Amino acid sequence: MKLVNYMEVSVEHFLPNLLLAFPNICKCELCLLDIKAIALNNLKPHYVVTEKGELYTKLDEMKVQFETDILKALIEAISVVSKHPRHKV
Repeated sequence: MKLVNYMEVSVEHFLPNLLLAFPNICKCELCLLDIKAIALNNLKPHYVVTEKGELYTKLDEMKVQFETDILKALIEAISVVSKHPRHKV
């Protein structure tokens, strides 16, 4: 058993496909970590106790609003980081 922040797993799950819609933003490790951190700081944590592999099944069971909230937070974070990267462009 493992304690997992379901939001963190969900952000990791949705970010790669969402980034395809933003081809001109920096995708270096620092920018990606900043995007994830900003998004997670704007989402309510949702901790679950789960067995390995069980969490991915739960991703398929998400409600539309839950997914919408995550995508909205990620898009806002992408906007912030792309306008103010913490490295020289």
